[in-house]
Amino acid sequence: MSVAVEDRPLVLGKGHGGMPARRAVVRWAWRLFRREWRQQSLVLALLLVAIAATTVGLGAAANTAGGQASTFGTANYLAMLGSSTGAKVDADIATLRASFGTIDVIRHQKIPVPGSANAVDLRDQDPNGPYGQSMLRLDAGRYPTGPDEIAVTDRVAKLFNLQLGGTWDQGGRRRTVVGLVENPLDLRSRFALVAPGQLSAADSVTVLIRATESQFSAAKRPDGMNVNVRGYEQEAAGSIMVLILATIGLMFVGLLAVAGFTVMAQRRLRSLGMLGAIGASHRHIRLVLVANGAVIGVAGALAGAAAGIAGWFALGPQLEPLLGHRVDRFQLPWLPLLGAVLLAIVTAVCAAWWPARGAARVPVVAALSARPVPPRPARRFAALGAVLLAAGLGALILAKQTRPPYIIGGVLGTAFGLLLLAPVGVAVAGRLARLVPLAPRLALRDLARYRARSSAALAAISLAVGIAAVVTLSAGVSVAKAQVPTGGNLPSDQAIVWLSEHALDGPQPTLTQGQVDSARQRADAIAAELHATSVLPLQTLVNTAGPNENGGYPAMWLAQPHPITEGGRTGVSYSSNGAIKLFLATPEVLTHYGIDPASIAADTDVVTSRASVDGYDLIPVGRDVQWHPKVQHVALPAYTSLPGTLITQRVLEALQLTAVPAGWLIEAPKNLTQAQIDLVEQRAQAGGLSVETRPTGADVVRLANYMTGGGIAVALGVLAMTVGLIRTETARDLRTLAAAGARRGTRRALTAATATALALLGAVLGVAGAYLALLAWHHRDPHWLGHVPVLNLAAILIGLPLIAYVGGWLLAGKEPPALSRQPLE
Repeated sequence: MSVAVEDRPLVLGKGHGGMPARRAVVRWAWRLFRREWRQQSLVLALLLVAIAATTVGLGAAANTAGGQASTFGTANYLAMLGSSTGAKVDADIATLRASFGTIDVIRHQKIPVPGSANAVDLRDQDPNGPYGQSMLRLDAGRYPTGPDEIAVTDRVAKLFNLQLGGTWDQGGRRRTVVGLVENPLDLRSRFALVAPGQLSAADSVTVLIRATESQFSAAKRPDGMNVNVRGYEQEAAGSIMVLILATIGLMFVGLLAVAGFTVMAQRRLRSLGMLGAIGASHRHIRLVLVANGAVIGVAGALAGAAAGIAGWFALGPQLEPLLGHRVDRFQLPWLPLLGAVLLAIVTAVCAAWWPARGAARVPVVAALSARPVPPRPARRFAALGAVLLAAGLGALILAKQTRPPYIIGGVLGTAFGLLLLAPVGVAVAGRLARLVPLAPRLALRDLARYRARSSAALAAISLAVGIAAVVTLSAGVSVAKAQVPTGGNLPSDQAIVWLSEHALDGPQPTLTQGQVDSARQRADAIAAELHATSVLPLQTLVNTAGPNENGGYPAMWLAQPHPITEGGRTGVSYSSNGAIKLFLATPEVLTHYGIDPASIAADTDVVTSRASVDGYDLIPVGRDVQWHPKVQHVALPAYTSLPGTLITQRVLEALQLTAVPAGWLIEAPKNLTQAQIDLVEQRAQAGGLSVETRPTGADVVRLANYMTGGGIAVALGVLAMTVGLIRTETARDLRTLAAAGARRGTRRALTAATATALALLGAVLGVAGAYLALLAWHHRDPHWLGHVPVLNLAAILIGLPLIAYVGGWLLAGKEPPALSRQPLE
């Protein structure tokens, strides 16, 4: 007779049991999860919600790239030719085609809209173009193919009262509307489409090119061509931000999971003691809880990913009006999503590892007695937390509000440092217990006695409150800055009605005198709404010899050049940071600011209140023109959007620039309210205009109120879970108190005191951390933090503990049914 065994027999006293022992422990952990999954449903639900929200957020972030894709299509270079008609443009197109091979040419012509300053774009574009195909979508009918056919967007059809199959008499030419089209990457775009080659008199010509950086740098290009380069890194920024927020959310979930796994370890302490008594090593005992955490992490992460994908499929189309472009529900960043799922699993495993480490170190006899493990000294956590906190605050100081790596490191260091200080807060509460009456004394000593779960819960509460406090204090800073009479973009009693929707940051529309007069009437109507005391016309400068961008020409600025090297070629680049807006020095503007036009010297080029404009170039002319302006200093406003730097008529003639209307400066008799701002913005949008005012901070205050309420709600949820766990673990003590004659009020006071202590400690720690972080952020101007949002902070520091006390008092007090012992399984 022969005997065969599947696994090698276990030799007692040697090694750790090998794979058979590990498999047995993992099977027991799996059975433990199946039997007690209801007790761990909170951690499962939190992981599910976190991953589901991350999946939806990643989907939204991946589909917010319509800003660049709506103009570049699938190309990475957009060239605007210096001429739009004639042999020159044909020669330029031929040069680009010879240099790059495949290109996509799009011609544009402006169609004026009665009563509006913004024209409709008439496009000559091939629907099957190699790079612009993604920028066109047919909603009804067909694309135009003949010379007298046209397709329009839904907004253009409503604007000109057009219907499919009808005719459109535009500019003396009748065309049949054969289709309804849209730019799926920009649903707000208003344009009409003609067949390729049917637009003879174009205002501008753009060419889409796809090439590598070295290919584009080495290729021959036409003279006078303006090039925009697609910035792909901006499209990934949304996914990166979502993952950062998901990391913070999972850190919060991990803190709650630590409390849950600690309770489970305490509940199963006798079973773990029996496991150790029959020969299990510390590694096996740790493996029980770590495997249980891995199972919870895998189940919660996969369920959350499935729920998130289903939610994204249902929610994606609903976001199209908000995002302004069509949403591809299958366009999900799968690699970041996989990273979020793995991060959730690692979070659950790490949350289970710490309680597992503590349970494995409990002696067998102490585990069989099921007595609470004495808390570890908090000084180790305090020392590490102090180091991380100091490093985080130092990084925020070094960041100078402009360096992303320092900002991210500072935020994470400060957050982790404060979280590691939570055990110190619990220990301090235990020390202060002797100063309060009996019921609160027992509650505080229970917090210190079960410090592991109490500290994790306190850290979670502090994190939620800290985030809300940062937003609240930042809102106070924004409101304080808005109330300062100097600095910023505009005074609080002034508004600018711009002809361009991008103010001076985008192309300035080329308008007829009738369109300018119509826009002036709308500006006067807005001024009447505000009971304005003055309306000042503003003019800027453009170079009409340069490329036409979307029916207009870019405004002239003064900017500082920054040397760059690209493809072996040296050049300069210009940034909008620190650039100076330019306005024409009209007699009206000079008189409005108390300057006699006759006092301006005849040879003056620039009139400014700045100390110097040395080192600035006139863009978009750039360094192609040698310009050494003569500057005359006068008293002009220092606000960034007001005419603080003026160009004289002499410069127009010398550089062959053109003055065009930019907008109207409206001055009201008193500071504008948020209701007035909302009203004039609606009036301006109806007329194709835009309005700029000084931020009032109302939106930020509204966000701060929402965040305060949300932080309090999250903290109360954590309190409910934590108090329930602690009261469950101390059920035997409650039964003993009941047997000794303790009344319902005493039991209520115990629960209320536990909730109040955690709420107060979390509120103080969170607000203190928020103040420290913002002091480091505003270390150059800390006076802004002197404007305290009293109501919001009172809601956190007073309202949260009060609600916790009332809730704990009302939801407690039920007498235990009987005295019993914890069963040994």
